[in-house]
Amino acid sequence: MNNYLNKPIIALQIPTGIGANFGGYAGDFGYIARKFSEKYHCIVNPNAVNGGILSAINYDMSYLEGYLFDEFFAGNINIVPKKPYETNKIGVIFDCEIPKNIINVHLNTINALKMVQGIDFVGIEYTKENVGVEIKVENNISYGNLKNPNTLLKAAQNLIQKGAQALAVVCFFGEDCEDLNYSNAQGVDPIGGVEAIISHLIAREFNMPTAHAPAFFDIDISEKIENPKVSSELISSTYFPCIAQGLSIAPLIAKQEGIKNTDVEYLIVPYDAMGSKSVLSCIQNGIKIITVENKTSLNVDCNKLKIKPYAHFESYEECLKSMN
Repeated sequence: MNNYLNKPIIALQIPTGIGANFGGYAGDFGYIARKFSEKYHCIVNPNAVNGGILSAINYDMSYLEGYLFDEFFAGNINIVPKKPYETNKIGVIFDCEIPKNIINVHLNTINALKMVQGIDFVGIEYTKENVGVEIKVENNISYGNLKNPNTLLKAAQNLIQKGAQALAVVCFFGEDCEDLNYSNAQGVDPIGGVEAIISHLIAREFNMPTAHAPAFFDIDISEKIENPKVSSELISSTYFPCIAQGLSIAPLIAKQEGIKNTDVEYLIVPYDAMGSKSVLSCIQNGIKIITVENKTSLNVDCNKLKIKPYAHFESYEECLKSMN
């Protein structure tokens, strides 16, 4: 146990855009993360707890963007978790391509978060050029491209100069990327891959907590009853609140102080999503890996890596029960 915290430290990784049975949809891993956080301080990637207007984040979790998650387990950075009631100043980047009426909904959302939760927004920057998000899904994996990534970096730099300690990014995704398989909790989130590209770009450049929320051409709150795993998206006018809440208590990125990778007792991952940089770093650094039956669209398991996990469980409930 790290002396900085009074709880053992674990990490829960649910990679983005790979259709994980638990965590591949809309905050559907959040209740599991909360269960673990009752006993452990949990390092989580945003995908594990984000749910549109809802978030599962709490002060017993460290909200760490995917690139920084990998950097942490590689031993290149440490993290200093926020103490209760301690918060970050958040800078907001809006893609200038977002229509004015959709921007207005986001501005109302920011004002609501200020008034209701006291979240501290240090400033807003609009990109000078359209970001140009391109979305692709191939072989059941979502990914994409940005036509003008530098316009995001310039906006981020301006916000950092204003005192931002974390960055919330909202890019324009055009028409709603509806996918019937995803809506039925059977497919891959079509925008998850390019969202990861956006957040990685900024986190890599500035070593700062970052998260992305998409904006679409219109606001569509569904009246349909869909699969519960996607229900938080159906009631969300924007997807901004969850990233703002996560970023508000995201940990400080540090070089010397705080929690280091070897303070983590276990990294818990889906059994067939073992190819991430963080998993490979854990293998290299002797950090214990626990796998759980959580089917994804990947096929990289322990057999392919020719390793044995510290433990394997049929469910997250069984995992938590056995760890207690």
